[in-house]
Parts: sequence; C-alpha cells; structure tokens
Amino acid sequence: MLEVANLKQEGEFKFIEQGEGKVMLLLHGLFGALSNWESVIEKFSADHRIIIPMLPIYELPVREAGLPKLIEYLEDFIAHKNLDNFDLMGNSLGGHMALMYILKHPKKVDRLILTGSSGLFENAMGSSFPKRGNYSFIEEKVRYTFYDPNTATKEYIDEIFNTMQSMPMCLRIVGIAKSAQRNNLATELHKIENETLLIWGLNDTITPPRVGHEFNRLLKNSTLRFIDKCCHAPMMERPDEYNIILEEFLNERKSA
Repeated sequence: MLEVANLKQEGEFKFIEQGEGKVMLLLHGLFGALSNWESVIEKFSADHRIIIPMLPIYELPVREAGLPKLIEYLEDFIAHKNLDNFDLMGNSLGGHMALMYILKHPKKVDRLILTGSSGLFENAMGSSFPKRGNYSFIEEKVRYTFYDPNTATKEYIDEIFNTMQSMPMCLRIVGIAKSAQRNNLATELHKIENETLLIWGLNDTITPPRVGHEFNRLLKNSTLRFIDKCCHAPMMERPDEYNIILEEFLNERKSA
C-alpha cells in the first residue's frame, strides 16, 4: 500500500513526501489514511512537493484526544519541515484542522482547499458509540460515507474494524469527534482572507451540501464546487472530477 511503500519517519513524525515544487500539505480525516490522497499524489506530484503527515489520532493520550493536541502536533510538524507559503488541503477532520491552523497562522499558508470539512456541522457517529467487535456496524458506518457503498473496499473496512478493536482507540475516536463538535468556527471564519476552494460531494451525508454553502458564505474569498453522485470523500470517490477542479483552481494565477 501507499503508506508502507513511501512512509518516512523523522523523529516523532511519520509522513509521505513526494515530488518537487510548491508545497501542498494534505490532512486526512478521522477515519482517513494517507492512501486517501493517492490520486492527488499521482496527479500533482510532478510539479508540487506533496507532504502528508500521518496524524497521531490513535496515539494521543486518551484524556488529551482532541483537536487542540492535534493542532499542536501539526504546528510542530510544519515547524520541523520549515514550511512556509504552502497550499493547505484537508478532508473532513483534516479540513477542520486546516481552518484552525490558518486562523492561528494566516501568513504561513497561501491557498486553502477544503472538502467535506467539519467545523460548522458534521453528522459522523451521531449519538452512537463505536461498537467494538461488531463488524456490520463498522461496515455500515464506513459505507455511509460513500455515494456508492462499494467504493469502501473490504480492505479499507477491515483496517478500520481492526483499529476499533481496542477500547482506548474507541475512546480516542469519540474524544476527537466530540472535540470537533465543540470547536465550532462559525464566528471565526470571517477572519480568513486566503483564497479558498471548497470541493463538496453533492450527496454528502456527513457534512451535507448546505454546510458547503455556509462555508462559502462565511469564507469571504471562497469558491464552492460540487461533484454529483459523490459523498464525503470526493478525492477517493470521484478522483478525476476532483483533480480537474483542483487543477483549475491551482492554475488560476498562471492564466491571470
């Protein structure tokens, strides 16, 4: 898999780094993996330096599992890699982290790309606690994030199911999900002036289309694009359409 083949480690940080050019930093979601961005790497690593940190979602102390600790980790990683004026992209929880980071460090980031981002509203676990040992429950939750449930391969479902066998892992997931719900950014988004692209699945069940519209309203310099027959992870479910929209956004300045 992509993670195993290309994963690098420097101190406490594990990440993928591929290509040369302007840095594009990608942040995966709560149940995401580095491989979620495989199509983006294949398309853009020819002229971008793509960096994807493996977020320590499953390594945080249970009592500290939440967005504040994840943001600290992200800040430390960016400082370690000495990154500046980079494009920042996040899916789901990764989008939420991108927003929180840019609010603290607006000058460090050039452009922002969000897809299915939390930060305003998300319907992930609902009120249900992740059920250890219940494969059908995990399978249902994973498939719920895709318009075509078959997009979620058995390998992907197995990976998440195996992760959820540990009670501490379940507690971390719940802690981070609750932290995301507490960290609502509605009153802060007007401060962000960076050029922003919002790529949303028209059939997103986790952060529905109205959430994309609300982000578009609150982010003053944003553009919203929808992808039909697509749910919460467009870069996985509709990679070709996703990459076309992203490429148009990245090339806007070149043609201006």
